[in-house]
Amino acid sequence: MINQAISILTGLIMSVSMTGCSYNSMKNDNEEKNVSQIQDVSIDDENILEGETLENIQITVNNINFTVTMENTQAAQDFISMLPITLEMKELNGNEKYCYISNSFPTATFKPNQIQEGDLMLYGSNCIVLFYDDFSTSYEYTALGKIDNPEGLKEAVGTGRIEINFKKE
Repeated sequence: MINQAISILTGLIMSVSMTGCSYNSMKNDNEEKNVSQIQDVSIDDENILEGETLENIQITVNNINFTVTMENTQAAQDFISMLPITLEMKELNGNEKYCYISNSFPTATFKPNQIQEGDLMLYGSNCIVLFYDDFSTSYEYTALGKIDNPEGLKEAVGTGRIEINFKKE
């Protein structure tokens, strides 16, 4: 009986110590993977497409063309798949044009704290927003892209509603 208890106890101790070794090995592997993910991706989200580059798109505002470099998000890829599209965008706060669409996109939200002129974002899962002025914000968005050279964007969009054409380059 004592020999049987010692055998069981020895087996348990060996199992626990083996599990501890393999756990530490797995833990170290995961830590290394997490470090490399942090270096490669700024937003840790399942809707980020690592290693893929998306094509640029072009937007036309009052016959003026702007090139947009798209982000590596699933939402950006889904938006590109809808192109070409013309959206009637409404004015908001003297710094953005927005349009709710019927499609919903996957989100990878973040708080940018500072919006830059030329940012193309998704608010919620179905509101396309083009910012034409810099400002601070506490809202969350999913990045879609950014106009490469937004010079003249503010003048091009003007005030009030405007039609903006989005197409693949």
